[in-house]
Amino acid sequence: MSLGPGWTWESVWPAPAKLNLFLHVIGRRPDGYHRLQTLFRLLDFGDTLRFSPRDDGTIALANPLPGVSPEADLAVRAARLLQMETGARQGVTIHLEKRIPVGGGLGGGSSDAATTLIALNHLWDLGLSRKCLRILGLRLGADVPVFVLGRNAFAEGVGENLIPTVLPEAWYLILKPPVSIPTATIFAVPDLCRDTPPIRFSGWHPGFGRNDLEPVACRLYPEVAESLAWLRARARNATSCRMSGSGACVFAEFEREAEARILWEELPEGWRGWVVGGIRHPL
Repeated sequence: MSLGPGWTWESVWPAPAKLNLFLHVIGRRPDGYHRLQTLFRLLDFGDTLRFSPRDDGTIALANPLPGVSPEADLAVRAARLLQMETGARQGVTIHLEKRIPVGGGLGGGSSDAATTLIALNHLWDLGLSRKCLRILGLRLGADVPVFVLGRNAFAEGVGENLIPTVLPEAWYLILKPPVSIPTATIFAVPDLCRDTPPIRFSGWHPGFGRNDLEPVACRLYPEVAESLAWLRARARNATSCRMSGSGACVFAEFEREAEARILWEELPEGWRGWVVGGIRHPL
């Protein structure tokens, strides 16, 4: 996979966020992983990364995230996995500018990992195909493959079986309640809905479905419920209002940017939110 000469060691590499426009849990595998159906939407909002070459083989993170050890950081893990699988001797220092909130359900760590795989495959001249990078990405997390694919996509399995999808233009008001939610916490709750009937993607339309993780997150984290209630009481022109992923971020979808911005201007003091559009991955 080649990105062309425009991407160099001096480049700033984008790592966009995502939304789950719906998320159904349709079963559970014998190994404990949940079988999902979801629709990923990539966003014009995200983190950025820069990479500095090293000749000592070391993978280093220039600015570790508070509370996250470099060994646990998905960008570092992605670089080390690529190094291990290809026998690459080059090293790298990763500079991460974080905008996607941690524990927000917007896929920040997964997107950082995917961008790291794509960038270092190019910068180290490894020549791996995008399909191969998706397979590697799945070892890091179920959301990594969609960011490597770089397209909006209908997903099944644990999230790795992807059908690239063209979606209508839309805008989103995204709210980040003042909590961070570990994905494992939500999936471990005994009464989580795990038997939603599967659908064919042809049955999807804007506003379709729900997020099966949402009731559990709202019960455990009242701040999520409060933010959703605020959106649903005011977003009268929204196609849908729901939580993304395992939370904590919630969103309302609009056909026009102006409608989203009107509601954004009404946010209570101290609330955190963004108006963003959907995109195809810049890489």
